[in-house]
Parts: sequence; structure tokens; C-alpha cells
Amino acid sequence: MKLACSDYTFPLLDHENACALISSLGFAGINIGVWGSTTQLRADEVAAAPSTHGRQVAERLARHGLLPADVFLMADPDFSVLAVNHPDPEERARSRERFQRWIEFAHAVGASGLTILPGLDFDGVAHEDSLSRAAEELAVRVQAAREAGLEVSAEPHVGSIVAAPDDTRRLAELSPGLGLTLDHSHFVMQGYAVPELDPVFGRVRNLHARGARPGRLQVGMKENEIDYEHVVGGLRDAGFDGFLITEYMWIDQARCDECDTLSETILMRDRLLAAAA
Repeated sequence: MKLACSDYTFPLLDHENACALISSLGFAGINIGVWGSTTQLRADEVAAAPSTHGRQVAERLARHGLLPADVFLMADPDFSVLAVNHPDPEERARSRERFQRWIEFAHAVGASGLTILPGLDFDGVAHEDSLSRAAEELAVRVQAAREAGLEVSAEPHVGSIVAAPDDTRRLAELSPGLGLTLDHSHFVMQGYAVPELDPVFGRVRNLHARGARPGRLQVGMKENEIDYEHVVGGLRDAGFDGFLITEYMWIDQARCDECDTLSETILMRDRLLAAAA
């Protein structure tokens, strides 16, 4: 199994120096964040010239001997903006158009695929209707990416249409060809048990890994309650061949600025290495 680190783990460094640090830590790959805020690469800037930015990033990664493990996209801090299952058809059309730009960027970077958000529940729309619309729109993106030789995965997360294990399984059933970028922290912090995600292991394209416990989205490894030996073993049994990606963040949300991201990343790296071995 291959290990990667997220560039947005070190937001106070510019992208060049973040790549240098990640390379020095012995990671094979880098998870490239393209968000509306926080990340070194900003969504609007990349969307304005996706191929140009992609080539620049590809050259930067090559300088540091890093593989592009994934491109993780969040268009805006407000997850309803450009949400794949937005009730407004014009907003969905804008979301599809923006996704074509993400495809250009990921292709220029040399990534094998992209991770996007799965959509939300919206006021006045039944949950099942929102889930079905999300599945339909994600299928459109899977096909568009496939034509460019790329894969697409969605990341279930707190507050999304698939914040629970049952809904995550349902989305996988409704969306043939869609991969999952699985992050157990979003489930464990809500009180779900790690094995409740085992049924979707066969659909996991990449794993995001950090410490978490009930009530806390991110904690240091001393407080972590996610059994990563179980997770890595289950993924191996399911034929997983993606990246194990460390994803400690330093942002002023959900107390995620209380961890020493460098030290915790090293500890998580070593735990994943031991579990994979």
C-alpha cells in the first residue's frame, strides 16, 4: 500500500515548501487540496486556468519526487455552493461546468482521479430525493471523468447527504462506478463504530487517516479511537490498491487547530506503515 500526505496539513507553508516537507518525511505521494479557502491552491484561481495550474503543480511534484495521490476538491466553504444535488437546476449546471475544469486540472497534474463532496440535505427536499439526485449527478461526473481516463470518488462527511454508514452504503449502491474516499473520523466522532463501514471497503479508492474519537473530529494519536489495523487489514482483504493518506488539518474549525500536525502526521505515518506491513 502506498502512503501520501495532504498538502493542506501545513497551510502556513507555501505549496513548494509543503511539497518539500512531505517529501522529506518519506511519503510517496501528496493529496492535493483545491478548496475555496485554507488550502495553498484556491479553487477559483485553479478553475480560471486549470491546465496551466495543473502543469505547474505536476512540475513541482516531480522536483520533489512525489506522486499525485489524489485531487481533493471543495469549491466553497459553504458546501451548498455548487453542491452536486442542489435543488436549483441552474446551480447544478454550474456545478457540472466547474467539474469539467477540475477534470482538466487533474489530468494536467497527472492524477488518477478526483475526490468531490457528495451533496447535502436541503430544506423542503426529502432525504431520499436528495440522495437520488446526488447519485444521478455523481454518475454524470463519473462518466465525464472516465472519458478523460480519470476516476471519481465522493467523501462522506459530517453534514453531508451521506453522514451515516447506511446512507454511505446506499449511495454506493445507487452509483455504480463511483469510488469512495473514506475518512472514519467523520463517523467515529458521531459515535458510529469503525466496523460499520466495512461493507463499503470494496468501493474505497483512497483512505483519509487521522485520529478521532466520539465528539471530536480530530485528536492526537494518544486520544485516537480508530482501529487503523482493522481498517487497513479490511481494505487489504477487499483488494484495495489506492493511497493511505494522512489528513491532519490545522484550521480554526472543530478544534482542529489544537493538534501539532507535523508530529501527529509522523505518528500516523508510522502506524499506517506498521499496519500495512
